[in-house]
Amino acid sequence: MSRCYEMEEPELEAPADPPATSEPKAGPEISRRGFLKAATAVGAGVVAGLPQVARAQTAAAAAASKPVTMPITLSINGKTHQLTVDTRTTLLDLLRENLELTGSKKGCDHGQCGACTVLMNGCRINSCLMLAAAAQGAEIITIEGLEHDGKLHPVQQAFLDHDGFQCGYCTSGQICSAVGMLHEAKQSAATFTDADIRERMSGNICRCGAYPNIVAAVRAVQSMSGAGAL
Repeated sequence: MSRCYEMEEPELEAPADPPATSEPKAGPEISRRGFLKAATAVGAGVVAGLPQVARAQTAAAAAASKPVTMPITLSINGKTHQLTVDTRTTLLDLLRENLELTGSKKGCDHGQCGACTVLMNGCRINSCLMLAAAAQGAEIITIEGLEHDGKLHPVQQAFLDHDGFQCGYCTSGQICSAVGMLHEAKQSAATFTDADIRERMSGNICRCGAYPNIVAAVRAVQSMSGAGAL
């Protein structure tokens, strides 16, 4: 015998009202016309200030590019030269542009090709890397100063005799470098082999590839007594 029970449905409580929240206050409304007016005013102010900024930049650039000069006295090829030059002037540019001694060539202008080689106190240097102001008090010899009384230096003559050049662009630097190298050999009382000559002349690039004849010319001069002296 089954008995049925009547189930009473539970009473559901009504949901509590959510706590009242304060709504954010709306800021002042900006109209399209007001926004455009404000933007126009800001833009006009920026544009008005541009000429002043441009003038300031131009003045700064002019001040930075203004050359600083100084008087220098150089001894070049046995002659004294008194010059006033930009402190940034290299010895190579001074030789070529101020004194018109164009035998020293500007090749790479980075001290890598050797076309600008000159002698300073008997030692070979890359004149494109030497500031002219730093050469004060030194004895500078360029390719134009190697001959004496119209007679070629033995290295110059050897380059002619052994065809030590083709286009000739690097030749002045090669000759000055060879003179400096032979001066080094004389000071150390050493005799350089062909391998030594190639190694010691490696800073002078010949794009024509006349290296065998250059080595032959230097070797011929090395065998001559006193040929390494300037």
